[in-house]
Amino acid sequence: MSAKTTVPAVAMTAVSMVLTLAVVVMWLGEAMPWPVALVVGLGIDGGWLATLAYERRLAAQGDHSTAVTAVGWGFGLVATAVLIVHALTAEGNAGAWLAVAWLPLAAKALWLVHGLWERTALTAHALKTIRGIQQEARDEAAVARARLRAEAVTEETRLTAVTQAGARVAHVQARTAHALSRAWSTLEAAREGEDTTRALTCVTSRVTPGVAPSWELPVWGPTAPVPALTLDSAPALTDAELDRLVDEIRHSQTPALSYREMAARFRAAGHSASEVRLRAAWKRVVA
Repeated sequence: MSAKTTVPAVAMTAVSMVLTLAVVVMWLGEAMPWPVALVVGLGIDGGWLATLAYERRLAAQGDHSTAVTAVGWGFGLVATAVLIVHALTAEGNAGAWLAVAWLPLAAKALWLVHGLWERTALTAHALKTIRGIQQEARDEAAVARARLRAEAVTEETRLTAVTQAGARVAHVQARTAHALSRAWSTLEAAREGEDTTRALTCVTSRVTPGVAPSWELPVWGPTAPVPALTLDSAPALTDAELDRLVDEIRHSQTPALSYREMAARFRAAGHSASEVRLRAAWKRVVA
């Protein structure tokens, strides 16, 4: 991963150093011997390269020196100034030289970017852990979205089924109410008709001669409670009488009857007793 930032910085540095050396030799070679100009160019490039190497050494140790950085930028500015002055004084190719005058500063900026990348770079294990955490978060989010969608579809299906069932129930109730209304209307018309009693009397006159029955059809409306019938019930049997009857019915057949057969014959004979008393008498007789 470091090659992505190191290779461009190294290439830009090499190009800018070659350009600086060539410009110094061509520019100063006219005013002084070319070996002297070569020494000046190598001095500029050498100072720049030395400060750059020292900065890289400090960065590798996790340290930083503002003075060394300032000196490195100073050499870069000097190289850029040399290229700019040469471009302005050159004849015919000033634009081309100005176009490459920024290369020393660009190389310095690339080394700055490389240093920032090194200070923020992570190991392969850390990157793998981060990717795992991110993938786990994406998986959980996808599962949550799928669960919410499934619950929404289920709820929608349930609401649709309930709504349809309610609509069917309401439709059936409406039809039933309409049918009842028509039936009661028909009964009411028959009850209020003038010929209803005469027609019914004609039908039953041969069955009950001399009797004029009173026909009353049901009325759809409030009803009055019917009083309960009052009947004179027979006196309750005593325990002794109940035991005697149970014993007689039980031994009225050989072998002796079971409790169910005895109870059936007891009630068929017209006797009355609660189930609790009858079972208690059976237990006493059997014991």
